[in-house]
Amino acid sequence: QVQLVESGGGLVQAGGSLRLSCAASGRTFSGYTMGWFRQAPGKEREFVACISWSGGSTYYADSVKGRFTISRDNAKNTVYLQMNSLKPEDTAVYYCATKYSDRLGYFPHEYPYWGQGTQVTVSS
Repeated sequence: QVQLVESGGGLVQAGGSLRLSCAASGRTFSGYTMGWFRQAPGKEREFVACISWSGGSTYYADSVKGRFTISRDNAKNTVYLQMNSLKPEDTAVYYCATKYSDRLGYFPHEYPYWGQGTQVTVSS
């Protein structure tokens, strides 16, 4: 079993930055692709970014491309989401997720393990 714990959310003004962290425990991090998703009130959970086990492959939703950066530190079993130039429409609960595969994944149903989420609120 894999446990994921997100941190780093908060309230920020539009144009500001936040860095989310997701710490994994319970199993070795080796071979796991990591993803970030978000869910705004009344909306479905949507893909934000993902990164392969090696970190060599990443993919972003068009809505965050150029503003967000996903990275990972396998020695620390942690994945990060650096969010810059934040917009009010980025307001959501952000979740990290993982799956035992080195293939990138863009849909929630591909990921069996999820964190509890961290709230990000961007004020205008």
